[in-house]
Amino acid sequence: MPHVIIYTDGGAAPNPGLGGWAAVLYSPEHDKKLEIYGAEPNTTNNRMELLAAIKALKALKFSCEVDLHTDSSYLHNAFNKGWLKNWQKNNWRTSTGGQVLNQDLWQELIKLTRTHKIKWHWVKGHADDEINNRCDELVQIAREEFI
Repeated sequence: MPHVIIYTDGGAAPNPGLGGWAAVLYSPEHDKKLEIYGAEPNTTNNRMELLAAIKALKALKFSCEVDLHTDSSYLHNAFNKGWLKNWQKNNWRTSTGGQVLNQDLWQELIKLTRTHKIKWHWVKGHADDEINNRCDELVQIAREEFI
């Protein structure tokens, strides 16, 4: 199975507002890098974080072993702390009984995780991670190009 390293980021300003998403995909095997990004009006930070992961995984042409890096605790914890499993078990309700937001994107992500073997990694945003910072720049470029 090919190995791919992915970094994702998303944001909206104001929140909700004009949003951007971005991903950097790297194949160590082929020493190739791909940068993808886009924007959407009237959205939220969390939707853009999820969309970045979806778009990155959809860009893969084969089933891959993926190391996916995100600065979104929302995205990371949903997979690594079992939030998604609990939400599904509770008919898409949170631990406090509220409706889980962004269900459409979560369901799309769940389908994509069946195609790939994914390890989710959290990185500190706006810090010293060069690739995460590049994703943040691409989010801003996406938003600027949209205007």
